[in-house]
Formats: sequence, C-alpha cells, structure tokens
Amino acid sequence: MSASSTPSTLYIGLMSGTSLDGVDGVLADFQGQSVSATLAAAYVPFPPHLRADLMALQAAGPNEIEREAMAANALAVHYADCVAQLLLQTGKSAAAIRMVGVHGQTIRHRPELGFTRQTNNAALLAELSGIDIVADFRSRDVAAGGQGAPLVPAFHRALFGDAAQSRVVVNIGGIANISILPAGKEEAYGFDTGPGNALMDGWIHLHQQRSYDINGDWGASGQVHPGLLTQLREEAFFHAPPPKSSGRDLFHLDWLQAALLRTGQQVAPADVQATLAMLTANTIADAIKLHAADAGQVYVCGGGAENALLMRLLGQQLEGRAEVRSTAALGVAPQHVEALAFAWLAQRFDQRLAGNLPAVTGARGPRVLGALYPA
Repeated sequence: MSASSTPSTLYIGLMSGTSLDGVDGVLADFQGQSVSATLAAAYVPFPPHLRADLMALQAAGPNEIEREAMAANALAVHYADCVAQLLLQTGKSAAAIRMVGVHGQTIRHRPELGFTRQTNNAALLAELSGIDIVADFRSRDVAAGGQGAPLVPAFHRALFGDAAQSRVVVNIGGIANISILPAGKEEAYGFDTGPGNALMDGWIHLHQQRSYDINGDWGASGQVHPGLLTQLREEAFFHAPPPKSSGRDLFHLDWLQAALLRTGQQVAPADVQATLAMLTANTIADAIKLHAADAGQVYVCGGGAENALLMRLLGQQLEGRAEVRSTAALGVAPQHVEALAFAWLAQRFDQRLAGNLPAVTGARGPRVLGALYPA
C-alpha cells in the first residue's frame, strides 16, 4: 500500500468476461463510496492462442491443472499490461494506486456444487505491477451459500440509482444479467437472465471465423426460426426463480446443437444467429416485465450495447414499456462499467465493507468479498 499518511483514493479495476475477447481496465478516483472521476480506460485484446486456451478450459480435458496454471500466468501478464497502459495514460506511478481489483477469467461456475473458479495468478500480477491486488471476489459469497453472481447490482445501485425513476441496468457480456434499481430506495436486486453474446459469438466463429457479429449485421440478415426459439426457450434455467446465475457451463454450442436437432429441421446459419439474438432479447425482456414492470428506463452495458440488432430487439420485446439506451447516456461508456465495478469492489474490500447483496445472490448475509495479494 502507499507509504503516504493519506491513503490514495485511486483504484484500478480489471475485467475479462465470458466473451473471452480481452481485458478492459479503468483507473478511477473514489470519494467516499462514489466514483468522482474515471481518469483512464484501456483495453488489451487476447491473442487467439490464449482465447483458445481459455475456451478449452471451459470443459473437462486432459492435463487441466497445468493448462490452467499456464493460462493464469498469461492472463496475469495481460492484466499487468493493462495496468501499465492506465498508468502511462495518467502519468501516475504504481505507488499512487491504492489497489487493483481483478475479476479473473471464469472457467467454471457451479454454485450448486459449492464452487466457482476465476482463474488468475494474482500473486504474479502483484509482482509485475507493484500494486496490491484484490482478487477472487465470488468465492466468499458462494461459501456463504450464495450464487457468487451477479456481483454488479450493488455497484449499479451506487452509480446509476435515481431518486425519482425506477431503472434497470442490463449487462450483456457473454452472459446477460439485470440489476433492478427501484426509485428512491437503497435496495437493489438482480440475477442472470441467460445467454448474452456467448452463443452468438460462438456461432459466428464456427461459421465465419469471426469473434463477434459486428453491429448484429449477420443476425439481421436472417430470420428468427420459431421452432428453434421454442426449443431454446424450454431450458429450465429461464423459468427458474431468482436468485440464479449461469455461464458457459450451461450455455455452449453443444447445448445449441442439441436444440437444433430437436427441431428436426435444417436451419440456415444466419437464421440461427437471428434466433440467438432474439433469445437474448426475449429472455432479458421477460425478466424485466416480470420483476421490474414499473421501470421506465433500461440502460445497457457490456458488448451487447454495441449490437444494433440486439438493442432493437430488446426495445421491441419490451413493447414500449421502457426506453432502452446504453449507459453512455448516463456518462459511462458501456464497455467500462464492469471494470469500474471491480475497482469499486476493491475499494469495498479495502474499507472492509460488504460487496454482495444477499437479495441478489442468495447468500446468508452481507460479506466482504475478495482476497488480498500485497505488492
């Protein structure tokens, strides 16, 4: 930690999500419990071989312990690169930063079995960056009987809550989740709704070797296949009550291929992509209509906010109940929100304040989240 008698208010947050595209980082200044300024943002893409290694770790395979350890080392190098870019942009030294909060890369999420695993070598990151690292935020909540996810609703409440208007914040990464922020109230709640970009990204990579569908253009060229949508919607997760969370353990291409087989029909690849976009929009909208019917504003963050087709479908599925915009309308770029959340969670850890919301995760109570790796 800083040797100064006045603790630094600068924190860095790092996020690499289920889309497996790279690391988003922010350097933020906190005053009290609120973000007073985001000073810098950086993005470090994953090279194809690291993305492939991380994708392979989503399922059982040979020599997993060594493969995970090597991927964790590579991740730490990329995280350190992102930290270095943030320091370079702002002219700050490592000593000026109080802590780095890093999510790690989720490779298994099985709270029903009592574990979640975000791979990362936080000790190596502390060594490379020279800054105290806070990592492994989800495990404490799972240990307390919770889902360990989503963790962002508490932060969304702090950053985006409004005294006069009920809002919903939708994070569309690989998996989609919603945060419900009632007007003028301290509480917030939320849950995972199902796939966000993960299936669409996987499908376009399978057919066109592209990592994602730019603007949703390929999906927009197809037509929603009602039979396939029906098969996909039969998944029990969509009908389970919250608290609930999910990941690639459930929503993967084998799951999609099984649904395609059940249709008994040949479905054009572009039509599958269109149907996957509709599935994401439909399941998010259903969750909002059921659990946040009074919300007049819906703000979207994550990579899905850049998918014009997905944004349009979400608005249509909400049937005019709420205005749909990206969090840029609130002054925060959609790609920076999750990284900023982990800077906030690092600050909560630093002050020994709870980072979870039991109403969201189902944990037995509020818990301080994270583990410290001193520089």
